[in-house]
Amino acid sequence: MIYALFYIAATIAANYTATWFLHFPFFGQVSVATFIFGITFTMRDRVHSKLGRKNVYIMIGIAAFLNLAVTIIGAVEWRIVIASFISIILAETADTEIYQRHISESWTLRVLKSNSVSIPLDSVLFNTIAFYGFYTNWEVASIIFGEIVFKAIVSAIMALRPIEYFITLKKGVIK
Repeated sequence: MIYALFYIAATIAANYTATWFLHFPFFGQVSVATFIFGITFTMRDRVHSKLGRKNVYIMIGIAAFLNLAVTIIGAVEWRIVIASFISIILAETADTEIYQRHISESWTLRVLKSNSVSIPLDSVLFNTIAFYGFYTNWEVASIIFGEIVFKAIVSAIMALRPIEYFITLKKGVIK
C-alpha cells in the first residue's frame, strides 16, 4: 500500500513541477518533475508484484483523477494535467501489460522490459501534449530526450534494488 501512496503522491508533485527545467550542457533538459516522476515506474511495478494487476489499474485511475482534482483547485495548468492524464493512462497501461507478460522472469528483467517501453512513450506523449506550441520543436525534442535519458538511468538503478541490497548487506546476509 505504501508504494501506491508514493506513486499517487509522486504523480501529483510531478505535475506541479512539470514546467520547471534544468538544462544539460549541450542538448537536453529535464523538468524537476522528472526527478519525482522517475520513481513512479518502479513504484507501479512494486504494486504490481505485491497487489496484482487489477490494483495497479485502480491506483492509476486514482492518480489520474486526483491530478484532475488538483487542477480544478487551480494548482496546475490544464494542459499539464491533460498531458499527464493521457500519458499516465497509456504509458502505465503499456508498462503494466508488458510487466504482466514477463511476470515469470526476474524482478530486474520485468522492470527493465516494461520501462523500456513506458518511459519513452510517457516522455513523448506528455511533453508533446503539454509543450507543443508553447516551446519550439527543438526545445520539445530537447525535453523529450533529456527525460528519456534521465528516467532510463533512474529506472535501471531502481531495477537493481540498491536499497534492498544495502539493507541485506547490513544485516550480514550477503558477505
